[in-house]
Amino acid sequence: MTRDSRPATRDLVIVGGGPAGMAAAIAAHEAGVKDILLLERDQYLGGILNQCIHTGFGLHHFKEDLTGPEYADRFIKRIEALPEIEASLRSFVVKLTGDKVLTYLKPGTMEVVKAKALIMATGCRERTREMVHIAGTRPAGVYPAGLAQKMINIEGWLPGKEAVIVGSGDIGLIMARRFALEGAKVKAVIEVQKESRGLVRNVVQCLEDFAIPLYFRHRVARIMGKDRVEKVLIENVETKESFELTCDTVLISVGLIPENELIEMACVEIDSMTNSPVSKAVNLCSIPGIFVCGNSYKVYDLVDSVTRDSIKAGQMAADYLREPK
Repeated sequence: MTRDSRPATRDLVIVGGGPAGMAAAIAAHEAGVKDILLLERDQYLGGILNQCIHTGFGLHHFKEDLTGPEYADRFIKRIEALPEIEASLRSFVVKLTGDKVLTYLKPGTMEVVKAKALIMATGCRERTREMVHIAGTRPAGVYPAGLAQKMINIEGWLPGKEAVIVGSGDIGLIMARRFALEGAKVKAVIEVQKESRGLVRNVVQCLEDFAIPLYFRHRVARIMGKDRVEKVLIENVETKESFELTCDTVLISVGLIPENELIEMACVEIDSMTNSPVSKAVNLCSIPGIFVCGNSYKVYDLVDSVTRDSIKAGQMAADYLREPK
């Protein structure tokens, strides 16, 4: 696009090629939308599912027990079979305006497109150590649990040999098992609440089956180490009693945040507590023609639920496009 020309217009643009974006694209196509641009910043479709090599996906939607890549592949094959859905990979959206004009970067170029309808399926990001105020030094060996998962399952690199996991969310629980399967020692999972925030099946299969200790009502008060993590200080939040655990790795699994900076840039109203869009109906933003689905709308426990609600988003976008303007 030249400086003085208008951006190309597409009927439906979807940002995010994970399970939410793919389900929404297929549903919109089935509802009659035949001009769909699907933007994905990674080099593959599938999103976070590509690094989730454990089973437990698809029990509700497919009535099968699938791994993350297997679940994603079901949708990728359908996307590839529909020429009306253009999947643009390595496409990173950097700007969104209130009139649904998107600017995105591809290798060697910058593109601008205007959407008649827009579905945001940008997923979520992990909360960091700083967000839960863990004191101490800043040595190597402190990772978000999801990043550690990618290191092991995609890159084939084990981040450490002795780990303490902060938080008992599902990613943390699954990574406790993953470390154990790779021969690493998981010293403990530390949870500040009275119960786990993860699924019961993950507590059983990932911790109890591997004899990994889970400390409720405890917190990591301090991380210690000069160049690499050496140990952590664990504190009981009620009695204030404390003890130390030696380790070389700390995984942070303290929750997820919907990734909604783009729609906030477009002046969509955002709930400051949840970072989710404020809306009058499920999947519908405060700006007409912009829809949000998947973990960017709210954080789900199951990908099957993401798929269910993202199908609704695709249908709603199709309905919007049929309305007289």
